[in-house]
Amino acid sequence: MSTNNFTVADYLLTRLKEQGLEKIFQVPGDYVQEFMSALDKFDGIDAIGDITELGAGYAAEGYARYKGIGAVSVQYGVGTLSVINAIAGAYVERNPVVVITASPSIDDRKIIADTGALFHHSTGNYKSNQTIFESVTVASEILSDSETAPQIIDAALACAIKEKRPIYLEAWQNVWGAECSTPAYPLVITDTSVDLNMQNALLHAAIHKLETAQQPVIMLGIEIARLGLQDKVEKLLTSLNIAYTTTTLAKSVISERSGVGHDLFVGTYAGEASLPETFDYVSQCDAILALGAIFTDDYLTMLTKQGSDLIRVNMDGALVGNSDHFIHTSLTVFISELTAYFERSTSSLNSVSFKLNTPLNTELADFHSQISYESFFTLYQQELNGSRSLKGYNLILGESSSLYMAARLIGIEKSHFVSDAAWGSLGHETGCSLGVSLANDNRSIVIAGDGGFMMMCQTLSTLSRNHCNTAVFVMSNEVYAIEQSFVDICAFTPEGKFAPFDELPSWNYEALAQAYGVKYLNVNSVADLQNALNILYEDTSTPYLIKVDIARDDLAPAIQTLAESVTGQKRDECICHKDNKGNIR
Repeated sequence: MSTNNFTVADYLLTRLKEQGLEKIFQVPGDYVQEFMSALDKFDGIDAIGDITELGAGYAAEGYARYKGIGAVSVQYGVGTLSVINAIAGAYVERNPVVVITASPSIDDRKIIADTGALFHHSTGNYKSNQTIFESVTVASEILSDSETAPQIIDAALACAIKEKRPIYLEAWQNVWGAECSTPAYPLVITDTSVDLNMQNALLHAAIHKLETAQQPVIMLGIEIARLGLQDKVEKLLTSLNIAYTTTTLAKSVISERSGVGHDLFVGTYAGEASLPETFDYVSQCDAILALGAIFTDDYLTMLTKQGSDLIRVNMDGALVGNSDHFIHTSLTVFISELTAYFERSTSSLNSVSFKLNTPLNTELADFHSQISYESFFTLYQQELNGSRSLKGYNLILGESSSLYMAARLIGIEKSHFVSDAAWGSLGHETGCSLGVSLANDNRSIVIAGDGGFMMMCQTLSTLSRNHCNTAVFVMSNEVYAIEQSFVDICAFTPEGKFAPFDELPSWNYEALAQAYGVKYLNVNSVADLQNALNILYEDTSTPYLIKVDIARDDLAPAIQTLAESVTGQKRDECICHKDNKGNIR
C-alpha cells in the first residue's frame, strides 16, 4: 500500500484482500502502470506475471475456483480483448474474476479531442472495451474520477460475489493513482430477494414429482460448489437416500470416495460419453432433480427425451418439467426446505439398487503394449484406487478426448476435479493449472491434447518461475481428434484419412521442456506410464512435461460413443473408397 496516500488502486486492493484474494495475475502495460505500481507496494496481495493475457485470465479463473474470487490486470485493448475468452468462460461457469485495466488519461483525452490522434491500443471508440465486456460480465464499469470510484468498485464487487460471475473495471490512466477515501466498513453483500409464494410452489412441485417417481435421481451441478453448499447437499442425500450423479463440470463437487452419499453415487453423467451403466440408469429415471446444473448440448438427449421429468433448480430460478417456470427463488433455500421436509416425512422415496462396475477397473493384460486412451485411464483408475498420492492430486482437464474419458473415473476426492466442460476452450487446462496451483496446496495433474497444449504451452514457463509442481501430460497424436470424430469418424480406421485442417505439426517436446525449465518424461507404453507416475510420487516439488504417444487412429471410447450418437456414423461400419488416383477417401 502507498505510504504517502491512499489511492483508488489501494481501495480496490483492500476490498479484494478483504474477500480473501492473495494473488493477481498480470501482463504489464503502460496505461495500467499506476495500478501495477500500487500492487507492488501493497501488503498481502502478490503480483503473478504471466506470459500471455489469455493465460493470465485462465489462471485467474482457476484461482477463483478455489479462493472464491480471482483477478487479472492487463493492458487496454490488446490485453483486454485477448483475455476476454477466459472471462467468457468464467461467466458461463460462474467464476467471479475481476478484470483490471486502464485507458487514456484525462489529459490524453483532451489531446484526442484537440488533435483527433488515435491513441495506441484503441479503436477510436474509447468505450468499446466496456461495451464488449458487458456481454460476459455482471458489471462493466469505467472509473473516470476518484470521487465516485469507491462506490462503483463496491457495487461491482458485490455483484460479482453475489452472482458468482466476472466484472470489468477500467479506470482512466490517472484515476488508479488518484487519492480517495479508505473503506469505511466491510463490503456489504445483500441476499437476493426471494418470492415466498414462488419458493413454496417450487418446493411442492418438486416433492410431488419425487414422491410419485418410480426411479428418482439427483444430479449435482457446479453452482453447488460456487455457493459452498456441499454440506447441505450431503445432508439432503442422507434425507432422500436415492441415487445421485453429477454433471462433468461438477464432478467431485462432493467426494466420490467416502463420506455421505458415497454408496449412492452412480457415476458422472456426460450424455452418451458417460459410462454405459450410468447412462442407462439415468435414462430410465422418471424424476431428475438437477441442483445448480448448467446444461450444454452434451445433455441434449436428456433435455429432449426426459425434459418433462426434470426439476431444474438454479441460482437464478427454476423450471419443473418443460413449462413450469419459477422466478425469484433460491437454490440455497430450496435445498434446506427440501431436506427439512424429508427429515419430517414418514414416507420414503423409491430407491433402485445400482452397482457401478466400471470397465476402467479391469486389469491391464500387457504393460508393454503401446499406450492408448483406454489403457491410460484404466491405469489411472487403478492408481486412484490404491495410491494415496494420486488421490490427493487435483486432476485438470480441458476440451479434449481425455475430458470425456476422465468423466468415467470413479473415486475423485471432493473438489479435486477441474474442467471447463461448459465453455470448452482449448488450452484452458494448462493455463488454469497456474491459478489452481497457487490457490491450492495439492499437486495438479493436467491432461491435455496436442492442440490445446500448443495454444497455452507458455504457462510451463510461469509454472517453473513460481516453483509449482504441476505435471502436464500431453496426449500426443498430432491431430484434433474430437473435431475429426465429428467430421468423419472413418478417419480412425486403418485406411482412414484425416482432414488436413485437423492435422497438427510435430513438436520436439523434450526441447520445449528444456526451454521452459521443466523436467521431461516420455510415455509410450503402459509400463512407461506407471514409471512416470512413480517418479511423480517421489519427486513432489518439480514441474513436469510428460509426452504420451497416442496412435493417431486411437479413438477414445467415450468420444466414439458420443460422436456416433450425434452423427449417426458408426466406426465399425466404415467402408473406405479409393478415388481415381488410388487414394483412400
